[in-house]
Amino acid sequence: MTTTSTATVFSTSEVRRARYAIAAVFTVHGSVTGSFATRVPWIQDHAGVSAGQLGLALAFPAIGASVAMPLAGAVSHRFGARTALRGLLALWTLALILPALAPNLLTLCAALFVYGASAGVSDVAMNALGVEVENRLDKSIMSGLHGMWSVGALLGSAAGTVAAHAGTDARLHHVIAAVVLTLLGLIACQWVFDLRSEPDEEPPPRFALPPRSALIIGAVGFCAVFAEGASLDWSAVYLRDTLDSSAGLAAVATTAFALTMAIARIAGDRVVDRFGAVRTVRAGGVLATVGGVLVVTAPHVALAMCGFGMMGLGIAVVVPLAFAAAGRSGPKPAQAIAGVATITYTSGLIAPSAIGSLAEATSLVVSFGLVTALAFGLVLGAGVLRAGDRKPMSQGAAVPDAAAGPHA
Repeated sequence: MTTTSTATVFSTSEVRRARYAIAAVFTVHGSVTGSFATRVPWIQDHAGVSAGQLGLALAFPAIGASVAMPLAGAVSHRFGARTALRGLLALWTLALILPALAPNLLTLCAALFVYGASAGVSDVAMNALGVEVENRLDKSIMSGLHGMWSVGALLGSAAGTVAAHAGTDARLHHVIAAVVLTLLGLIACQWVFDLRSEPDEEPPPRFALPPRSALIIGAVGFCAVFAEGASLDWSAVYLRDTLDSSAGLAAVATTAFALTMAIARIAGDRVVDRFGAVRTVRAGGVLATVGGVLVVTAPHVALAMCGFGMMGLGIAVVVPLAFAAAGRSGPKPAQAIAGVATITYTSGLIAPSAIGSLAEATSLVVSFGLVTALAFGLVLGAGVLRAGDRKPMSQGAAVPDAAAGPHA
């Protein structure tokens, strides 16, 4: 979005509808990820790729997202926020079909590149609109929106699990899921803000380096996403290999970590509204650091599981607040959000392999020592999210319905 959007006046009912609509968009977006994740084994067998080749292919969504994210601002400028989100979200939901159709490694990599590119550019567009709604409400909603994304991922994975257990062909499953999610996304997009740039406003460049403010904010997001990716992908292995946990109990730990983050994000807006973004992230960093110390020193599985839970609670709201801070950090919110998103996606890409490489050279305990150090980085860097602490809008967040005038 551009600076012209902040002058647009919306009625109270329009703001309320936009909030629910963008929450539904986040849920749809997350459902695609959950639907895909559960069918990766089927896709691997269909494409005939080894575990190593699959690992290579699974790097392409992050690559595609990083390449495409800077395009979001230009697309929104040309078509308007609502039309852009409608098209980009539909592109993402329909891209779910592609990976299951891939017959070999090359086509799978290409499919996952498109899949990731559509995910990234729609991600930036919906986060930018989420920040706009938050500005009008003058209260935190970004944590809850990301919580709804997690809810969507859980719903999509639940449906995918049922389909996998039923032996349903992933091509059929994903076609049905894509059609349903596309329709739901198009319906939800009817009520998001229709923000448009001024006719004489210069369009943003298709590709541009993120502003310095986004790089600094992104560094905080990097720490949180690294800890999240490491915990999700390696917590079960850590419990099994380091503390001799059973495979079943180790798997429960991973699921519990994901659920803890979802619940914390949904509940996090109240905490942010009361204490502000900086204090919330700083306290979360302390909690995550203590959790990390508990993980690397715990003599028993139960204590380590508590440590992972504390890490999940501590880092849950950091990324939503990083997006919110980026959206308020300068005159080009979409460009700043794209920069933060690119950094966090990169962190999620390198975290699993970095943990594995360090563990191979040393041990998993040392690897999670690194995670703990990055968690402490949240304590030190929380101040850069000060832009996420909202100030009252000079013109008012919304006007009563009867007084609302026309808007773009």
